[in-house]
Amino acid sequence: MRHEHIRLLHAGPQLLLAAVREEFWPIGGRNLARSITRKCVVCTRMRGQVIKPIMGNLPAVRVSSSSAFDTCGIDFAGPFLIASKKGRGSNITKCFLSLFVCLQTKALHLETVSSMSTDAFLLCLRRFVSRRGRPQVIYCDNGTNFVGAKNELGRVIQASRQSLSDYASAEKIKFIFSPAYAPHFGGIWEAGIKSANSHLKRVASNASLTFEELATLFTQIEAILNSRPLSPLSSDPTDLYPLTPGHFLIGRPLMSVPSLPVTTKRPNRYEFIEQLRQHFWERWRKEFIAELQQRTKWRTRQRDLRTGDMVVLKEDHLPPLRWRLGRITRLYTGADGINRVADIFTAKGTMRRAFNKICLLLTSPDA
Repeated sequence: MRHEHIRLLHAGPQLLLAAVREEFWPIGGRNLARSITRKCVVCTRMRGQVIKPIMGNLPAVRVSSSSAFDTCGIDFAGPFLIASKKGRGSNITKCFLSLFVCLQTKALHLETVSSMSTDAFLLCLRRFVSRRGRPQVIYCDNGTNFVGAKNELGRVIQASRQSLSDYASAEKIKFIFSPAYAPHFGGIWEAGIKSANSHLKRVASNASLTFEELATLFTQIEAILNSRPLSPLSSDPTDLYPLTPGHFLIGRPLMSVPSLPVTTKRPNRYEFIEQLRQHFWERWRKEFIAELQQRTKWRTRQRDLRTGDMVVLKEDHLPPLRWRLGRITRLYTGADGINRVADIFTAKGTMRRAFNKICLLLTSPDA
């Protein structure tokens, strides 16, 4: 049957079984045809079916209450065209959008960045810290500008006269990088980039705006996105106004009209503000966290990879027959006991990839 599969130019299981049955009637022929097709290296490359582990649990930082932007994620979007001046004779250059998202409240902060270099990102990070406060942990992908910023901050720490532990506990920002080519590890900031781009494309399209116009547009989009409800809207008119990220920033949605001042003389002002803050976090825990518990995809567990398995690394910029072959050398297990990242030994060295870029080759007899 393997010979017929190759003779028929890698036919599918249905055609393969029909061709074999013209001369033989194999027992369990349908399962055998599927097995031959599934274990074919060429068919596995062309099919490109990657490993899909079950959806993981929410990280602890997503469900723990803290100040806004204490733990955040960063991503870049662009490029966008920017004009040096209005009218004719202006020079068109490129700029980028830097997005900071709070992992607890989904609050967004948008900044205009001149380039994707490490120096530009460090200046952007300083502006963010000056307005929103210093974050404790920053999640991001493996962009070279992010890695360079981490190394630059490390050199600043080493140059400091204070001890490393004291400086780290007081001022150091901890960077946590997601695996390479794994955008689903940062879905919350990828969704923020998608929302910001949807507004930008509808409003600016391909227009070349000046720096002031583009910065103003970014700020308006930030206010609009921070006014989105965190929980589903209720049809009852007597219910409370839906909770938004703006409630954790200024106490109300950024695009709404300010509420009337409190005229009651009884409560202490500090107690009133503290009670209001606790009320927001209590609603955040009851309304928003409950919505995060739903798992919309990746519900079933597939065959897990094992050390020593032969795999194919799926690469978007190469045709399937040029994807690299490799062997699993190490698996990285998450907090829930599910493997989602692996080290693969290839002809060009060891690479670390998430399972969404790994295709298993079922060539072993026990597979």
